[in-house]
Amino acid sequence: MDAEAIKALKGRYCNSLTDYSRFVTREVFIGDVPMGGNNPIRIQSMTTTNTMDTIGTVEQTIRMVDAGCEYVRITAPSIKEAQNLAEIKKELLKRGYKVPLVADIHFTPNAAEVAARIVEKVRVNPGNYADKKKFDQLEYTPSEYQAELDRIYSKFTPLVKICKEYGTAMRIGTNHGSLSDRIMSQYGDTPRGMVESAMEFMRMCEALNYYNLVISMKSSNPQVMVQAYRMLVETMVAEGMNYPLHLGVTEAGDGEDGRIKSAVGIGTLLEDGLGDTVRVSLTEEPEYESPVAIALVNRYEERSKNQESGIKDQDANSQLTTENSQHSPYEYVKRETYEANAFIGGHMVPRVVVDMSAKNLKDPAVLNDAGYLYTPLLDKYNMAEQSVDFVYLADSLPSFTLPGNLKQLYNYRTWQSLQSKTNCHPVYSLAEYVSATERDHALNLVSIKPADIETDQFGAISLDKTLVFVLETDVMNGMQDQRGLFFKLQELGLDVPVIIKRSYPDSEFDMAKLGDITSPDEPISKLQLYAATDLGGLLVDGFGDGIWIDAPAIPTKTITSTAFGILQATRSRISKTEYISCPSCGRTLFDLQETTQMIRSRTSHLKGLKIGIMGCIVNGPGEMADADYGYVGAGPDKITLYRGKEVVQKNVSAANALDQLIGIIKGDGNWIEPAL
Repeated sequence: MDAEAIKALKGRYCNSLTDYSRFVTREVFIGDVPMGGNNPIRIQSMTTTNTMDTIGTVEQTIRMVDAGCEYVRITAPSIKEAQNLAEIKKELLKRGYKVPLVADIHFTPNAAEVAARIVEKVRVNPGNYADKKKFDQLEYTPSEYQAELDRIYSKFTPLVKICKEYGTAMRIGTNHGSLSDRIMSQYGDTPRGMVESAMEFMRMCEALNYYNLVISMKSSNPQVMVQAYRMLVETMVAEGMNYPLHLGVTEAGDGEDGRIKSAVGIGTLLEDGLGDTVRVSLTEEPEYESPVAIALVNRYEERSKNQESGIKDQDANSQLTTENSQHSPYEYVKRETYEANAFIGGHMVPRVVVDMSAKNLKDPAVLNDAGYLYTPLLDKYNMAEQSVDFVYLADSLPSFTLPGNLKQLYNYRTWQSLQSKTNCHPVYSLAEYVSATERDHALNLVSIKPADIETDQFGAISLDKTLVFVLETDVMNGMQDQRGLFFKLQELGLDVPVIIKRSYPDSEFDMAKLGDITSPDEPISKLQLYAATDLGGLLVDGFGDGIWIDAPAIPTKTITSTAFGILQATRSRISKTEYISCPSCGRTLFDLQETTQMIRSRTSHLKGLKIGIMGCIVNGPGEMADADYGYVGAGPDKITLYRGKEVVQKNVSAANALDQLIGIIKGDGNWIEPAL
């Protein structure tokens, strides 16, 4: 987006950049369960069964509702599935479940018109409801473009009238991967294109006096998704709209990766006060999605109570809005910093710090969990793809020699006493640094909190290019607190590199408080969700030259993988293969969970490669425009293979498809043999 377009958006997408304040939207009723306004943030998910399997769909829906799901979406790819929604609804009511149902529509307006008479909400995708996607570049005169809008209006109007008659709500759900050729040609593959794709349909609804709308802007890239939602709110406000928002990262994947990627996108927007309903899209059983979404959303209940009672963080920065900030929330611009010791800041990837001070520092194997794999026979270390850059040892001294490429951090007084300071660097408090009699010639890390920037001690800092800030916070609205510090640094013109540190005390992981996020033996999921929100929300805006997760109750191995997972999800530092896999639905043509694991088992060593795994054609080619290669269901036992958005092989037997995909990767020179 050019500078003039950014300037034109200089309004407001959230209430405050430095305090939690929920953006109040229009209340919309989905059956008997309203969303928006002052209602709680709602939880929803989607079935994966064949919609014609009435009992299977009902039983899966019941499992989802029992797991906390408040709205259930079911695919309706044709009229027969749309009609069968009545049988599903009837059976659910018979079993005592009155959960609102949402029909998911792609390509088939006639199915939408049937479903709108049955269910509480229909979801339409503006990219394929009345348009096509063939990746063609189209050119329009203004009158020709208006003629296209008139064509869509005539095709869309019958559905709107039915929704008005039956009191049915509608979600206008844009997907980054399924923008129409018309929108792509006019706006490009951009967040602005996503917003305009939805706004066209929203304006048509308002012209027909229909306002029972919910809006979404989904992408498999959290950075794009965040920018699109922010731009949507900005645009809605400018046009006098305030429709509720459905949040989600599409094709997030499974396991740790899926949870972290979802939290980066959804959590960042929740921190901004945006979002009225949430769906976490995982390539897992759908009943596992709601507990993750609930864990994300519950964090903001206490903040909402504080907002209502007027309580604010004492140490938070003075309130800042998008109108008086120098920062643009609609594009990624990395904060400019100098390069300290040719290691951190500048154009370097963000660095990872882990705390090993309480570990057994008599055993070299303790570093295995930090990505340095020790071989006793050879007395040497091998670096894993996810190996940390700094270990914080505080006041503890190891009894073995650490790898030469691993930097050690010590508290200032302990560092002073070291006989050899090679590869060892001090961590100061602000007071210690200002009064220090000795400083390192290479790197000096100074711990600060945002409130420190207003103090005389901060003003007394002597600036040189060995200085790195370690930014901490202890307030409830920690992300906004730290974000405010970055804005202050911009105002002051300070280009000091910053390591973002977030601390999570043992009480955060009390199993009695935690609940069942994925299973009783996975309390670490909460760390993944919180850290991905807190750190990812800053990284997607270009803030931070390093991250430090401090969580004494969590194993070092988990902290290491979480840190690198956050950097991967924010596209800040790539350390592994990325899988863009959809969460499955009734349109899926193969077992997505099994297939994803099969592909992962043979390609997980291809660092930096992005592989899309899609159950059907709906989001396939478009979402995979962000992937290097794609594996898409084309029919029963048939797979189509892609290079980017280009079809390479059609209708390959599922039994041979993975071998064929690997052959394409090898042919392109992107294959490496896995290490033994």
